[in-house]
Amino acid sequence: MFENLTLHELQIYWWSIISLLGGLFVFIMFVQGGQTLLNQLSGNETEKTMLVNSLGRKWELGFTTLVLFGGALFAAFPLFYATSFGGAYWVWLAILFTFIIQAVSYEYRTKAGNVFGARTYETFLAINGYLGTFLLGAAISTFFSGAEFRLDDNNFVYWMSSTRGLEALAVWQNYLLPFAMIFLVRIIGGMYFLNNIDHEPIRDRARAMIKRNILYFLPFFLAFVGWVLFKDGFAYDPVSKAVTLVPMKHLGTFIELPWIGAMFLLGVVMVLVAVFNSVFKAKNCCIFTVGIGTVLTVMALLLNVGLNGTSYYPSVYDLQHSLTIENSSGSHYTLAAMSYASLMVPFVLAYIAYVWHAMDRVKITEEEITSSGEHHY
Repeated sequence: MFENLTLHELQIYWWSIISLLGGLFVFIMFVQGGQTLLNQLSGNETEKTMLVNSLGRKWELGFTTLVLFGGALFAAFPLFYATSFGGAYWVWLAILFTFIIQAVSYEYRTKAGNVFGARTYETFLAINGYLGTFLLGAAISTFFSGAEFRLDDNNFVYWMSSTRGLEALAVWQNYLLPFAMIFLVRIIGGMYFLNNIDHEPIRDRARAMIKRNILYFLPFFLAFVGWVLFKDGFAYDPVSKAVTLVPMKHLGTFIELPWIGAMFLLGVVMVLVAVFNSVFKAKNCCIFTVGIGTVLTVMALLLNVGLNGTSYYPSVYDLQHSLTIENSSGSHYTLAAMSYASLMVPFVLAYIAYVWHAMDRVKITEEEITSSGEHHY
């Protein structure tokens, strides 16, 4: 079946899977968003423990999805993995560090013999929530702004900046997506608490927080989208493979591939509808609407930057060294063989949905937290 597809068709197939995983990961980053809200949404230590235990049910999903996203990139597009993870390693090491201290925090926050105190681990959770999200947003933003690298004839990577990826922070446009992501994951985190915690004081604070943060989110998000749509994009010729700058390339992709544009618009509308229903109609189930909307929006952006003859990881040092889905992928045999394994993805997603439902069947309550017989994070 998959072996009958052309190499380019397999490259599109795998970029689509990676785009889906990227969308799922950004949605599951509501855990990071929730970690930035522990002090804001709690009125006492019991309520804070309710928030931490609510996130404790899901934090591993984010770690797992990040590893799955990186693993899929490594397997399907190994040259990107080598270039970004091997070249911009200070950024990725910083991101990894924030996720390590997150895992440690859930394990030791309330563990007997904790000599550092719960507040130390709550600070670690906040670092993961703010810094981890910010750096991931900056890393993704380089898909549109470019990075400083070159490749030799053997595809060995030479990073042209001694800061190893941190130079992206010198480009002001790379701040738009990180700040938009921080406010977005806080909004999604608030909706998760609405759905998962049966405690009206927390729900009231969460609705007020969502109302404020959507006002912070929209300027950064609209500025990022405007920058992407009207900037020069990095396009490559399908025959010569030469990379050139094309005015409004990403806007052109949305027009030339209208299904991607429709996916993007539908995702944005779903996020806004979820915010409206959460704040003004006092609904508690909008985590699913905002989740689907987030996945569609992020997936559309990643599809836009990878398809339609676009370089998804441009080199601003030398345009001709930019990475595309054609020059950075594995072989036909590798992609075809992996494609059979990808048929398990729907079953994995179904299992995650089942586990989610089973874990959330009983909401977090104050009585559960104050009970000495329950496990607490």
